[in-house]
Amino acid sequence: MRRAIVLLSAGLTVLSAGGASAQNDTPRNLILFVPDGLRGRIVTPQTAPAMAEIRDKGVNFKNPHSLFPTFTMANGSAMATGHYLGDTGTFSNTIYTGYPVAHANDTVVPFLEVDPVLLDVDEHFGGDYLNEETLLKMARAKGLSTAAIGKLGPTFLFDHTDKTGADGLHSIVIDDATGGKNGVPLSQEMQAALTKAGLPLATPPRGENGKSGDAKTPGTTSANVAQQAYMADVATKVVLPMFKARNKPFVLVFWSRDPDGSQHNTGDSLNAITPGINGPTSMAGIKNADNNLAQLRKALDDLGLTASTNIMISSDHGFSTISKESNTSPSAKIIYEDTPSGFLPMGFLAIDLAKALKLPLFDPNDKNAPVADNAHPKAGNGLLGKDPAKPDVVVATNGGSDLIYLPNNDRKLAGRIVKALLEQDYVSGLFVEDDLGRFPGALPMSQLGLRGKAVTPHPAIVVNFRSWSSGCDEPTNCSVEVADTVLRQGQGMHGSFSRGDTMNFMAAVGPDFKAGYVNELPVSNADVGATAARLLGLAAKPKGNLIGRVMTEAMPNGATPRGFSGSVSSRMSSNGLKTVLKFQRVGEQRYFDVAGFPGRTLGLDAEAGKQKTAGK
Repeated sequence: MRRAIVLLSAGLTVLSAGGASAQNDTPRNLILFVPDGLRGRIVTPQTAPAMAEIRDKGVNFKNPHSLFPTFTMANGSAMATGHYLGDTGTFSNTIYTGYPVAHANDTVVPFLEVDPVLLDVDEHFGGDYLNEETLLKMARAKGLSTAAIGKLGPTFLFDHTDKTGADGLHSIVIDDATGGKNGVPLSQEMQAALTKAGLPLATPPRGENGKSGDAKTPGTTSANVAQQAYMADVATKVVLPMFKARNKPFVLVFWSRDPDGSQHNTGDSLNAITPGINGPTSMAGIKNADNNLAQLRKALDDLGLTASTNIMISSDHGFSTISKESNTSPSAKIIYEDTPSGFLPMGFLAIDLAKALKLPLFDPNDKNAPVADNAHPKAGNGLLGKDPAKPDVVVATNGGSDLIYLPNNDRKLAGRIVKALLEQDYVSGLFVEDDLGRFPGALPMSQLGLRGKAVTPHPAIVVNFRSWSSGCDEPTNCSVEVADTVLRQGQGMHGSFSRGDTMNFMAAVGPDFKAGYVNELPVSNADVGATAARLLGLAAKPKGNLIGRVMTEAMPNGATPRGFSGSVSSRMSSNGLKTVLKFQRVGEQRYFDVAGFPGRTLGLDAEAGKQKTAGK
């Protein structure tokens, strides 16, 4: 197994070595369109005609992969840098930083989808917490015009190491915070252009789309139409005409919050699994993102830019309907004011671990206050130990999977945690930091590309939660998962290792891509970053070796490598559980399909448990 891990890193380096040169002397323009949370097989000419057209007339990446943990900031970091998470350190949306983050109310487990939080974390980790160069930063350094428009957090990630937009030298950044005290400043040129186009200088709020409801009140029944209409107008009426007038290549990232936001907050299915994320609100969110893409394509046509512009579409992850049910969790047997009786509360993992380990539980999102027996942590995160300022265990709550950190690298404590987790029916797969040793029932973290040059603290254990299908013709379109979140059963979440969450949507069209081509080879969001850099002729100076490959098979006259598939399993635990990982590979580079305990993860049936054991 150790030899395989070494080959993985080496293979990634070799496969990406050609990324320093463009296919032509003058790179074409590039639009990267990210429909956040779009499931890979939900796109049809009826549900999303613009995206279906690009898929069918351009390149259909039929075998796409979100990186695990399947969260927005994690996969955004892969697209922005071309690196796996072991290098970028963005292990999930909420991570443990090891220091109180001032812009996140001094918690040590900040939610990263906030611009000032990103700047704070950057400052603490040497000016760039990603520790790898981003696509837009490299592009503007080469003289290209650059802009990132869309959802707060991942949009800024593409060029995040300063906030000097007012000087006109930084990438144009338009997100939820634009026009407010936390937004990236607009240059005088942008302010004048917005005013001339009759557009406000501040992004409108989400309105009804931002309402998530509660245990008794349904969430939203509205897609994020108004906010994204503004962003699409900024892109098509201001930014693209401005870039054309400059008469030099450009890169535009458009990160659509829909369908993610509408699926998360959907009010169509309160406390019920069906219709879940297949109700009218979620479908309206998909159509809203598709309309934004159609508007971008029409603007390219009107400006005469279509022939010189490549469009790459990649969603950051798939999506699942939330379940809050467990027969084994102690936390599900406690009565909470805001949780239906018998359902898992937010922070159930931290609560259950505190009980199993017999350690006090403190809330890092409530000034480290102790968590009462009939309460749960405000944001689900937990500090376990006698002293919250020096915790023995840190739980970073994220959704379909959670991160566990051990600041003292205590091997015995890691063993006790693994044993406790193996007793819970909501767990399906465990991954443990290699240096802590091997544990029956768990696989080492390095199997996932989670060990690299990251400068942020590395999680000790990644916990994947159980998933299944609610029953439909395409299981990845109706996946269900247990999720550690404030959202309710019947609303939407992601983050798990089910094929419903790893199956994102990818397609491309343009002069540097084949037409009418179905790509059967596995591809990932790290490949998106590596391929975009190749198309733009950008030469990064990587610090880590966990780099995606250039998708040459999708390019005219490009080489088509061979693909393979395989699996690896942990040793069996005393209660008969083993973590199984199914993957594909091109060369020695792995693409992670699905992982967990066979029979508890969508896409991993009981037969998968008969595969070979890691380390044997």
